[in-house]
Amino acid sequence: MLDIRAIRNDPDKFRTGLARKKANPALIDALLEADEQWRGGLAEVERLKSVRNRASEAIAAKKKQGQDASADIAEMKEVSERIKALDEEVRTNDAKVRDLLLEIPNIPHASAPDGESEDDNVPLRYWGDKPEFGFEPKPHWDIATDLDIVDFERAAKITGSRFVLYKGLGAKLERALSAFMLDYQTEKNGYLEMFPAFIANEASLTGTGNLPKFGDEMFKLEGLPYYLIPTAEIPLTNYYRDEILDGAQLPVKFAGYSSSFRSEAGAAGKDTRGLIRVHQFQKVELVKLVSPETSYDELESLVEDAADILEALELPYRVIEICTGDLGSKETKKYDLEVWLPASGMYREISSCSNFEDYQARRSGLRFRREETSKPEFVHTLNGSGLAVGRTVAAILENGQQADGSVKIPSALVPYMGTDIIAKRS
Repeated sequence: MLDIRAIRNDPDKFRTGLARKKANPALIDALLEADEQWRGGLAEVERLKSVRNRASEAIAAKKKQGQDASADIAEMKEVSERIKALDEEVRTNDAKVRDLLLEIPNIPHASAPDGESEDDNVPLRYWGDKPEFGFEPKPHWDIATDLDIVDFERAAKITGSRFVLYKGLGAKLERALSAFMLDYQTEKNGYLEMFPAFIANEASLTGTGNLPKFGDEMFKLEGLPYYLIPTAEIPLTNYYRDEILDGAQLPVKFAGYSSSFRSEAGAAGKDTRGLIRVHQFQKVELVKLVSPETSYDELESLVEDAADILEALELPYRVIEICTGDLGSKETKKYDLEVWLPASGMYREISSCSNFEDYQARRSGLRFRREETSKPEFVHTLNGSGLAVGRTVAAILENGQQADGSVKIPSALVPYMGTDIIAKRS
C-alpha cells in the first residue's frame, strides 16, 4: 500500500511510477478524487456535529427558561438526518479510498531499468562453467523417470496433473536439499529458521499484497476464510503484523521451509512436464524486515545469500535485473537468479529477490521505533527464494547426469545424501 499523504503531495511522481510499470496512471486520479470526497464529507460532518452540539445546548437552555424550542428542535432534526446521510457517504468514500490503495501497485525504484517485458530484463553477471557432455543431455523428467526416483503418472492418478511424487533417493534428495539450504542460511548467513503453517488467513494475504488482486492464483479452502500459502513469505512477513518492533531488533532475518501451493492460473500449456511449474512444491524462503535506509544494501546481500546455495551446489547460474515492465505489483526492485538447464539450453528462474520498501508494511501495520520515545516508522520488507527445491532437483539432475544414466551429487550435498551418486536400482 502506498502512502496517501505522499500521493497528495506529489501525484505526478506516482503517475510516472505507474506508467513505468505499465500500470494505469489514472488510478492516482481516481484515488485523489475519492480522497477529496472523503475529506470534504468528513469536514462537513464534523462541522454539522459541532452545530448540533451548540444547538443542543441552546435548546436545553430555552427549555430551562420555559421558552418554545420546537423550531430549533425541528431544525436540528434535519441537521441530524443530514449528518446520518453524510456519515454513510464518508464510510463509502473511506472504503473506496482503502480499496484503491489496496489495488494500486507499488512504484519502481529509480534504479530499476525501464522496459516493456521480460525481453528487456538485464543480465548482470554469470557464474560457473556449463557442463559439457559427450552425449545428448536428457531433460530432468526423463532422468528422474529412468532412475525411478520421481513418479509423475501416479501423482496425477492420486491428485491430478502438475503434482509430483518423489520416491527413494528422489525423496531423499528433496529432503537433503531442504536441510542443506536451511543449515547454510542459519549457520553461515545468520537467518532464524522458521517452520510456518501452510494455511494463512485473509488478513495475512492482504498484508503481503496477495489479496485482493491474486486470489485466483491460490487455492482457497471451501467455505472458510483461509488459503493454502503460495510461499512462506506470507506467514513470515506477517509474523510481526500489527506490532511495533524495537529498532535494535532490525534487521530481522527469517529462513522458512514450507510447501507452496499455486493454481498456476493463466499458465496453461507452459512447462507441462517436469518439476518447473507444478501446483505444489517445496521452497526455502528468505524474508528480511529492515530499516528504510538499509533496504537496498539488504537487497544486494539477499541476492548473495541465495547465490551462495547455487555456488555451493556447483550449479551454473546468472543474475538478471528485472525491468519495470516485468516487475510484479508489489516490488520496487527485483533480481532473478536463473540456473542453467542443459537439456533445454536455457537459464530458468530458481530465485526471485525483491524489495517492497514499506508497501507490505503499510498493509500489515508492521512498524519499528528507533528510540523509546521516537515516532513509529514502517519497516521495509524483502524476500527471496533460497531456493525453490524442486527446480534445484531439476538442475542437479540435468547438470550432474552421466553417460551411464546416473547422476553425480554435488559434494556439499553428499553428507546429507550419504552417497555421491544416484544410479538406477538393480
